[in-house]
Amino acid sequence: MSSVPQTVVPGAAAGMAPGLVVLLLSLLLGIQPVTTDLYLPALPSLTEGFGAPVAQAQLTLTALLLAFGCSQLVWGPLSDRFGRRPVLLAGLTAYTLASVGCALAGSMALLVIWRTLQGAAMGAAVMSARAIVRDLYTLEAGARAMSRGLTGLGFIACLCAPVGGLLSDAFGWRYALAALPVFGSVTLAIVALRFEETAPRRNPLALRPHKLIGTWWVILRNPTFLAYSALSTASYAGLFTFLASSSFVFIKPLGLTRTEYGLVMFSVAFVYILGTFVCRRLLPRFGVRRSVAIAAVLTLSGGTLAGGLALAGLHSVWSVMLPMYLFMLAHGVHQPCGQSGAVGPFPHAAGAASALNGFMMMVTAFAVGGWVGLRLDGTVFALTNGLWFWSACIALVAWTLVQRYGDVRRV
Repeated sequence: MSSVPQTVVPGAAAGMAPGLVVLLLSLLLGIQPVTTDLYLPALPSLTEGFGAPVAQAQLTLTALLLAFGCSQLVWGPLSDRFGRRPVLLAGLTAYTLASVGCALAGSMALLVIWRTLQGAAMGAAVMSARAIVRDLYTLEAGARAMSRGLTGLGFIACLCAPVGGLLSDAFGWRYALAALPVFGSVTLAIVALRFEETAPRRNPLALRPHKLIGTWWVILRNPTFLAYSALSTASYAGLFTFLASSSFVFIKPLGLTRTEYGLVMFSVAFVYILGTFVCRRLLPRFGVRRSVAIAAVLTLSGGTLAGGLALAGLHSVWSVMLPMYLFMLAHGVHQPCGQSGAVGPFPHAAGAASALNGFMMMVTAFAVGGWVGLRLDGTVFALTNGLWFWSACIALVAWTLVQRYGDVRRV
């Protein structure tokens, strides 16, 4: 990787205070829960309003995530070639425009199209956030910085479902979607006014097909990248199982109102915030690999408890949520460690590595969404069985691959 020609960008990010970096990371990472969580309380009424089947309604989430994952394969090399700033400005502008289209969509088919474009644009923000962490920090420091950014994401996520529920109950589902261009325009303004380029070098060969394929091949052959990407992918798949099924499970068979469901989602995000604080406590004492292994105990306990209670016939809000809290506490450790660890070995190709990591997570989420849409049957089993399966996968990865290949210093 070091043999690739680089163009140095003098004084990259020299004027950005640490607090500003955390704020920017929070907004850029937080765009994902804003886009996926805020409209979830409105999803059942949106589906009824368009007279669409549940499987088609799931496309508003899964198509967005597939576009989100695939677009990062383009945004990543673009950011390595031209820098993070121009990619962020272009992506956030496109996101804001697509969000306006979503709020005004006249049919489910148009909404799916606009959501797909929205997901593609969103890829620029999240991919750049992970690359910025690698631009500025080493692995353990990067995991702590990512944890702070994901704490900010957690605070944003805390507000998303309650605000979405209130807007949907008070004014209708379109107002829940109308909140997204507001967030996009505010984030765009802050990036335009305050963000300074962080990429220390620009790679003039980053977009040449043979060089790009060669870079991807080097990244995909790296066992550290694969170990941490498997961790972040499995952890996000478990979370997405919950996101894709929860509104249909809690609002229909378990009988919550949209506002009550929003409060449930608030509690999930709050526990996730606690998990990011736990992450920052564990890292200085145990390091990345041992912290991940400890968190995996909570993950597997939560997934097994969720599956076991459902099989025992206990179908209630608390029989689902208590295990989910264990899962989310550990998720607050796995995501910052997984995402920062995946890009750690590639200081000069952080955009490409971040893009591949995001692509793997979102393609898996797309498959999970399709599976969930076919298995929502008026019970909790699509949620609990999926959570149980992914919890086992997370624990397996955390206790084997990450322990064996997770030391970036050996790469």
